[in-house]
Amino acid sequence: MSESRVNAGGLGSGGLGSGGLGSGDRVGALCEEIIDLLVARGDTVAVAESLTGGMLAAALTGVPGASAAFRGGVVAYATDLKAALLGVPTALLDRHGAVHPSVAAAMAEGARLRMGATVGVGTTGVAGPRPADGHPVGTVHIAVSAGTAMAAMCTLSLTGDRNRIRCTTVERALGLLICMLREERL
Repeated sequence: MSESRVNAGGLGSGGLGSGGLGSGDRVGALCEEIIDLLVARGDTVAVAESLTGGMLAAALTGVPGASAAFRGGVVAYATDLKAALLGVPTALLDRHGAVHPSVAAAMAEGARLRMGATVGVGTTGVAGPRPADGHPVGTVHIAVSAGTAMAAMCTLSLTGDRNRIRCTTVERALGLLICMLREERL
C-alpha cells in the first residue's frame, strides 16, 4: 500500500463535473485505454463507490462502447450499505469504520463478485467539508481486486475542496486500475 500527499488540482478548474470528459482530458484518455484493454482481453469491470458518489462509473461509461466491459456500479455512501450491498464484513466496519484500506479492498472484491466482473474497484474516504469518524478531510483509500491477483491498494492524503478531492480520487482510481491492467495481473 502506498501513501502520498497530493494537491488535488490535477483535473483543471472544471473537474469531472463540468464539460464532460473531452478526448484531450487525462481522465478520458485513461478510461478509453481501460475499456480498450478490458475489451481486448474479454474482461469486465465493476465499481463500488463511496466518496466519489458515482463519478468513477460515470467516467468509465463516458467511453463509447463501454458496455462491452463495464458491468455496473454501486454507490454505497452509508456504512450499512457497504455491508448489505457489497458484503463488506460488519466486523471490519465495526472495528475500523468505513474509511479504511481494508474496507476499500472489501468493496472492490464485493463489486467484482456481486456484479460478475473480472475486476472490481472500490473508493472510500472523506471528501469534506468536515472530518468524519476521526479522519481528516482528504483521507482516501482506493483498491482494485482482480480475482486471484492480490488487491492493489492506495492510501492518499489529498488537499483541496470537496470537488477537487473527489475528482482526484477518480483520477487516481483509474490510474491504479490501468497500472494493474498494464501489468496483466488478472
